[in-house]
Amino acid sequence: MAALVEMELSRIIISEINDQQVIYLHEVDGEREFPILVGMFEAASIDRRVRGDVPPRPLTHDLIKSVIEHFGGEPHDIIINSLHEHTYYAMIRIMHEGDLMEIDSRPSDAIALAMHYDPPLPIFVEGDVLEAVS
Repeated sequence: MAALVEMELSRIIISEINDQQVIYLHEVDGEREFPILVGMFEAASIDRRVRGDVPPRPLTHDLIKSVIEHFGGEPHDIIINSLHEHTYYAMIRIMHEGDLMEIDSRPSDAIALAMHYDPPLPIFVEGDVLEAVS
């Protein structure tokens, strides 16, 4: 695994006329930004959490969080770890019974899940992936 660069959510751009929304991650100890196209559902989920708007019933990312916790998992972080043919890949890392498990995920779902924790889970991008985008 190449060097990991810690990022934080910096902007969410939601457009009601486009299918693809954009979220921007900003390097914690630097100047680089990392844009990711996401679907409307994931953008809305992230935006709701940033605004502190908790729905009366659990939505998908609330459900994932509950399942992780119910089965004794402790979320560790998320990593956007590769780029293949213009598609980003990510993993959610969860500690469970002393083992660090890596769960394959779309970056949009991983980031949405990260934002469902207080404080949000750490978000990392592989250095090679960040360089490919810069």
